[in-house]
Parts: sequence; structure tokens; C-alpha cells
Amino acid sequence: MATRRKAGPDIPHLARAYERIERNVESVVEGKPEVVRLALVALLAEGHLLIEDIPGVGKTLLAKAIARSLACSVRRVQFTPDLLPSDITGVTVFNQEHGDFEFKPGAVFANVVLGDEINRAGPKTQSALLEAMEERQVTVDGTTYELAVPFMVIATQNPIELEGTYPLPEAQRDRFLMRLSVGYPSVEAELEILDVHGDGDRLAELQPVAEAQEIAAMVAAARTVHVADPLKRYIVDLVRATRVHPAVELGASPRASLALLRASRALAAFAGRDYVVPDDVKRLVQPVLAHRLILAPGAADGDAAVAEVLGELLSSVPIPAGR
Repeated sequence: MATRRKAGPDIPHLARAYERIERNVESVVEGKPEVVRLALVALLAEGHLLIEDIPGVGKTLLAKAIARSLACSVRRVQFTPDLLPSDITGVTVFNQEHGDFEFKPGAVFANVVLGDEINRAGPKTQSALLEAMEERQVTVDGTTYELAVPFMVIATQNPIELEGTYPLPEAQRDRFLMRLSVGYPSVEAELEILDVHGDGDRLAELQPVAEAQEIAAMVAAARTVHVADPLKRYIVDLVRATRVHPAVELGASPRASLALLRASRALAAFAGRDYVVPDDVKRLVQPVLAHRLILAPGAADGDAAVAEVLGELLSSVPIPAGR
């Protein structure tokens, strides 16, 4: 018999607030409802989002649309080879007028940080985000500064096969809750893009539909969504299976288990439920785990091979029965 849970936040009411943000983003990002929803799931799961795809398919548009839909502080960073770590974290400078040192915050001090083409900067600059993304704080010259709440990094990157790109360090990839690909639009969606964006900048007209405090309340509500013990075991079994698969050299870490748990709760809240079902977990395996796996030497390479591995795991790991 299921254990009775204490009454929590009004999840159906909050689901309507989620949908309000979703509709706002979809008004400028045509034909990609699944990508938009998963991107907002990352926001509500207190995670960071990596959008990887070829140039011109709307990676930056999606990131900007999410940021503009929220009435909170937003900073955009264009990652280039000459970008310095201090441009991101901040720097301590001497103030001649006051005769002492003062801290000048960098771009990371915002509710939403848009990192455009993150893999065009070198590994040292990319690594400047590690502490901020994991611990939501920045340490400069021995002093630690707390970051804003909520805090989310939305980064875009081109595939590493393209000229002028650097691969993200494994430690940084692991800090992104999800990696999404926008992909080419359908014929109908591309025609709609011409109608919507051909005569002007629809993004510039986009208005915020949620404030930072409301987003923080949504995040807190998503934390209360119930996950039954068999489903927690299912999440752990899926993640552990990546570590023993013969085609995988480096499997997903315990951080991936936590990411899958948080994302599943957010997805359930989006659907107006106060409990997670197995389909929530299965739907999120690809975007949450794929970018964390490193295939073994000699195994087939590329995203298609990783997707095949995850498909095998979903078929082989038993799904818990009942709710």
C-alpha cells in the first residue's frame, strides 16, 4: 500500500505557470516543443543546459528566449579564444579613490548566464565556470562570493568537428544537467520561421512572464515531487549499467543519478503530477546521460553510438512495476 504523503505545493497550479513560460518561448522557437520543454525542465531542476548543434538552427535563439521570458538578471558571454577566466568570475582591483581593493563581479553574477559558443574558448577559460556551476559560488583571491538564486548557465556550442572549437573538459560536461540538440526544422516549421522572423525581430518583442521569486518557488515545488523507492533504484540501476557496458570506457557518475532524479521530478511537475512515473525517467535518459559517457577505444564513435548504448540499457534494465 502506498504511503500517504503530506500535502505539498499546488502542483497543478504551478504546472500552469510552467506552461505560461513554455508558450512564451514557443512563440519565437517554432516547431521544437520537445526541446523547449526539456530546456525548461533543466531550469526547474536547478540544472544547467548545454545546447549543441550546427550553426544556424536556433541554439542562441532558444537560450535568449528562455532568458527573456524571465524577469531576472541575465548576462551574455561570447566565448572567444582571447576570453579570460577573470572576465567570467570577476577580478579584484585597487580603487585609488578609496585606497583599498574592491571586487568587480564578472559575467557569472546573474540569474541566467548565456554562454554563446562556449567551446570556442580554451580549456582554462571554460574551467572558470566549474565552481560556479557546481557550488553556486565563486572564489577570487581567497574570498568566496555567493551567486544569485535562481542560477542557471545556458551554454551553446558547435560540434567539435567544426573549425576553431575545443572539446569541453569531462568535469565541465558532467556539470551540465542536460545536453540538447535543436536539429533542422520540419518544412512547416521552416515556413513559419520565414513568416515570424522574416519581417523583423520577434525576440525583441518578447516580454517576461515570470519573476525570479516565482521561478524559485517553482524550483522548490519540483523538489517536493514524490519519487518511490523502486524508481530511485531504477535510476541507480540505469546509471550503474553505463559503467559496466562493454562499449563504454567511462560511465555516468553519481552526479548523473542526482541529475536524473531532479529532472524526473521537474518533468512530473510540468505534467501536473506530484509523483514520478517510469516514463518520466525513460524520457530523460538520453538528454541527461548521453553527454556524460565516453565510449571505449574501438567502439563505434559519435552520438548515434551513444544513443544505441542507452537504448540497449533501457531495454535491459527492468522497469519497476506499479506506482
